[in-house]
Amino acid sequence: MSARDWARDLAMGTRFAFAGGREGWIRAVLTAVGVGLGVALLLLTTAIPNALSERHRREEARLDYTYSQEATPKADDTLVIADIDTEFRDRDVRGRLMEPEGAKAPLPPGLDEFPAPGDMVVSPALKELLESDGGKLLRERLPYDIVGTIDEQGLIGSQELAYYAGAEGLAERINGSTVARIDEFGPPEVRPEPTDPVLVLLVLVVFVVLLTPVAVFIAAAVRFGGERRDRRLAALRLVGSDGASTRRIAAGEALAGALLGLVLGTVFFLIGREVAASFEVFDISVFPSYLNPSPLLALLVAVAVPAAAVLVTLIALRGVVIEPLGVVRTARPARRRLWWRLLLPLAGVAMLYPMVGQGRDDGDFNQYLVVGGVLLLLIGITALLPWIVEAVVVRLGAGGVAWQLAVRRLQLSSGTAARMVNGIAVAVAGAIALQMLFAGVEGDYTKVTGYDVSRAQMQVRVPDGVELSDAVAEFEDTKGVRKVYPLSEGYLGDASWKKGPERTAQLTVADCATLREVAELPSCRDGDAFAVSGGEYDTDTPALSKPGRKLYLEMSGPAGTQGADVSWTVPAGLKKARSVEDPTGSRRGGFLMTPGAMTPEVAGAVSGQLYLAVDDSVPYAREYVRNTAASIDPTAEPMNWQATERSNRFDSIRTGLFVGATAVLVLIGASLLVSQLEQLRERRKLLSSLVAFGTRRRTLSLSVLWQTAIPIGLGLLLASAVGMTLGAVLLRMTATSVRVDWPSVLSMTGIGAGVVLAVTLLSLPPLLRMMRPDGLRTE
Repeated sequence: MSARDWARDLAMGTRFAFAGGREGWIRAVLTAVGVGLGVALLLLTTAIPNALSERHRREEARLDYTYSQEATPKADDTLVIADIDTEFRDRDVRGRLMEPEGAKAPLPPGLDEFPAPGDMVVSPALKELLESDGGKLLRERLPYDIVGTIDEQGLIGSQELAYYAGAEGLAERINGSTVARIDEFGPPEVRPEPTDPVLVLLVLVVFVVLLTPVAVFIAAAVRFGGERRDRRLAALRLVGSDGASTRRIAAGEALAGALLGLVLGTVFFLIGREVAASFEVFDISVFPSYLNPSPLLALLVAVAVPAAAVLVTLIALRGVVIEPLGVVRTARPARRRLWWRLLLPLAGVAMLYPMVGQGRDDGDFNQYLVVGGVLLLLIGITALLPWIVEAVVVRLGAGGVAWQLAVRRLQLSSGTAARMVNGIAVAVAGAIALQMLFAGVEGDYTKVTGYDVSRAQMQVRVPDGVELSDAVAEFEDTKGVRKVYPLSEGYLGDASWKKGPERTAQLTVADCATLREVAELPSCRDGDAFAVSGGEYDTDTPALSKPGRKLYLEMSGPAGTQGADVSWTVPAGLKKARSVEDPTGSRRGGFLMTPGAMTPEVAGAVSGQLYLAVDDSVPYAREYVRNTAASIDPTAEPMNWQATERSNRFDSIRTGLFVGATAVLVLIGASLLVSQLEQLRERRKLLSSLVAFGTRRRTLSLSVLWQTAIPIGLGLLLASAVGMTLGAVLLRMTATSVRVDWPSVLSMTGIGAGVVLAVTLLSLPPLLRMMRPDGLRTE
């Protein structure tokens, strides 16, 4: 058998696919569509690393944080910039106020010139939102005139909400955090975070779980129309072709469909890349230019898909005897053997077992063993499912006409039914395992904030220069605000802060009603002061609270420098108080003071904090709060309180999983629909015959539904078992106690069943059109 023979037979099969009449090209097109959908998703996957890298590069290119303890001096090439990020309906809005201090001030990426004070340059998505009826509340918060849009280089996504506004007088408000002076944009020199082995494991498993169903669907797509193809190949035996040559010709037909699938897949990918810019999934959006596949990975896809098509076809035809007078497939097939099918999942578990108990403290997980083990477990489903379907359907019998038609069809071609379900089963099993792993390790990346969200839900820092009483009055008049707790805060020391005090204590100023939210007071009236006991990490208050002692307040000047000393003498009538948990969940120590006990100097040294109780039953209550804060001062951005918060890196991986899973589910549905239509096309004459003999259409529709439901039910049961097994092994690898996340198991199983149900319903109209007696006509 020479390479020349292979080339000749494959070329002949390719000609048969496109020049073999209607049957040939319809099968080639169906194969190409199925393969094309898989190729499109593979190309998308190969583009994801580049997209993430480009988003990260653009994010770093526009960074304006210095992380420096030293203030940048004013010069001709400096820019004062203020961070005024906000939120609108759970979407982040990136905002910056800018004041260039010279002709050479650094320009942010995506801008051609600085906006004048009172003007702003916005992202296209923000401009669209502000001009819509839904952006009315946000428009009130941004009182600037739109004079242009930010170019693509200054944005990390097509749907990002961002703006740059011009301002004046920012230099006087430099504080080293929200307002700073910079001389360039770009990433600061900071040490990279150490790699977390568990997060790396999550990334590896996510990629394997998302790509395996795609490969399974491509393998199934190249076998579309297999039964009719085999009967056509019998004619080749009549003209003298031997069995090996016939199989190579069949592989050539599959190769033609796969090559056409590569073309269609590229077209689907290019279309999808343009469409992707119009959508945002889980707060992630991209520009079409981001989605450029790695040339090496794209070449690998271009070579692997046709090669897989040839290989799958040759393997599939090993058990088929193609003779000149027909195909020995309609006879009762030999029973499938179980033993070798069990080897795949067992080998997968064996590869993962050496890493059980390793956790994050014993170095990185072996990436090859992780990928190989997870892959073998998932591929094991495709080997076990045909055996399970065959073993079950052979025992099914009595029932209605629709049931018997479905069972008999499954008994004759259980392998075809299992192939349709394989992709769903693999996807569901992988999703169950990942959900168990995420749920198991989530606690390691989630911390309790301590905020008492029953008392307050938002917090606002009152900027310097704003009267606390005025801010309180504004928020009390804001729609949706139930109560405002105003607190002024500062720190006292036993010596000047320029030298550095040895002992320090916290100072809290508020009215009596608000002070009772942070401490148990014996009695209180305006003019009282208290020394607090029971505060967390507070050991200096007893020594500092002696009457007549002179204490110094911390005074922050420009760029975090220490201002002039302000002192306060401990009064003789100092009362005692016992600390309780305040709305932030902590116990304050130090001193409490009512406004009447403050001197004007002390009032200027403390900073105001407002804790707001919000009525979330009022529509857009938090948006009204943000609008009020912006009207008081653009830098007074309210902070949402949450009982818990998760690691950003953990959330990013989880978001990536959801985005990828959405794409895979769309592929599953589309490929399954194509497969279902191909199956119906092959049975067109059979369905027409049954209708001609008087079989009701309702009966035939139910039979098609049962033919789908039985293997899907078995596939989902197997997927649940394999998924929970894989999830348990992964949890043991991360040294986490094994716990089955039943809601995730049931939801993933339900989603898989829902996809199949949707595909079945979409296939009913063409099924009804095929169930006509005129379908018996032939040429």
